[in-house]
Amino acid sequence: MNALSGGLAANPSLPSRLVDRLIATADEELALELAYRSDLTERQAAALVARYPGTGVPLARAGRLTPGQVDPAELPDTALALLDEGAGPPEWARLFTQDADTGRRVRLAACPGLPPDVVAALADDHEVEVVAELALSAPAEVAVRLAGHPHAEVRCAVAGNENTPPDSLVALLTGEGLEPARHCLVCDTVPVPFVHDPGCPSPDCDLPPGADCDGGHASTLLATRERALRNPAVPGEVVVRFAGDPVFWIRELVAAHPRLPADAGTPLAADPSPAVRGALARNPVIGTDLMRTLSADADPAVRRELAHNPRLPLDLLAELTGRFRSGCGPLPRVASASPAEVARLAASPHAGLRALVAARDDLPAATRDALAADPDAQVAKNVAPHPGLDEALLRRMLERHGERVAARVAANPGATPLLLAELTRLLPGARKALRVVARHPAAPAGALEACLDDRQARPLAAGHPRLPVPRILALLDDGDERVVEAAAANSSLPVQEMERLVP
Repeated sequence: MNALSGGLAANPSLPSRLVDRLIATADEELALELAYRSDLTERQAAALVARYPGTGVPLARAGRLTPGQVDPAELPDTALALLDEGAGPPEWARLFTQDADTGRRVRLAACPGLPPDVVAALADDHEVEVVAELALSAPAEVAVRLAGHPHAEVRCAVAGNENTPPDSLVALLTGEGLEPARHCLVCDTVPVPFVHDPGCPSPDCDLPPGADCDGGHASTLLATRERALRNPAVPGEVVVRFAGDPVFWIRELVAAHPRLPADAGTPLAADPSPAVRGALARNPVIGTDLMRTLSADADPAVRRELAHNPRLPLDLLAELTGRFRSGCGPLPRVASASPAEVARLAASPHAGLRALVAARDDLPAATRDALAADPDAQVAKNVAPHPGLDEALLRRMLERHGERVAARVAANPGATPLLLAELTRLLPGARKALRVVARHPAAPAGALEACLDDRQARPLAAGHPRLPVPRILALLDDGDERVVEAAAANSSLPVQEMERLVP
């Protein structure tokens, strides 16, 4: 597929008759590009599949094919995609339980809403890979049964299934009430005892790094424990039993668990691993006293995690704000702040707090306008894209802060064509703004012309529908294939030019 054809295939203004012509001559790559068009007719979808069967999967996932158009014997991957989308008939699922290809049965096992008899057949499949895939999302009654499966890999999958009842998760975590597993992927593959070298040079080796088995399936049991502790259905009183585990990332999962008992946090706050303390700091189940303890943690990463706790008191947030950069997005506690709290934050003497609230996109107009006039560049930068800011405020923001806010001002949906054109003249310090201007729906031709001078903004400007037609045509011969493709995909490209370019 050349750049011209690829761009035309994506052009939303390409007439249906020209889509037909592209389909008739498409190679594999172009056919796949065409499969993602939203305006394909049923006839065109069928023609694409006939030309290149590999387009069946994306067409099925996009709802462009119906079961009546698909023969599962001829297009098994497409049929499985329809089943995965909930659009395939039950008889297809029953057919695939007998498929000789293990990979297809694995994909079937991952499909939602399978009939009970299909689930039962997959649970009894002779390939562990198939049963393990089913176990990841099997309904509760099947998960209970598979929790006692003789293969450790299946049990590991059950541990991560949120449908698995708490009693079964506890058994998988502790081993209580379960017969030991008889197999794992390690002892199925190599003589034990065996520890897999993380730097294993064999290209045919499928064992994960660190795979370990001396008959007790150690690495799979550890993976089972990890998955179970990530499962929100595990009871808190069982989770806390692993707070002293020698593996730090197991303790980290304990510290982050949503059912962690309130009194279990204190010893974890003294854990030697910053990752454990950080996970605890971010956990909304901890109390205010523990948050205050963690706010004095020596590790800045722990304090940063605490700032992301959605239940953090605002006074602690104010204390933390001056000690790290939180980024542009609003923190959870700021995002959930009440109107009165928003007003307090916006009037804070701490610029960091004002910057955090400025990132919200639902500010009252008076608060938004006040933050737009803030003397701190980060505050202004965060509020600049907010819808509703008028041109005068945006201009004053630029006068005060210049290139530091240029790209965010350019991202404002209300930025006028005149303002966008002026932004392109802030070079050399505002090249990032060019890439934003080149995407803006209101960008005028003059601003887009300036964007064409920037290597990264050039392909974006080439695809902008407000670029003058003569310029679009000239870019069809550009030396950069990204630019050629974008120009060919430009919805303002005249139909007569499309006629000329389509074979």
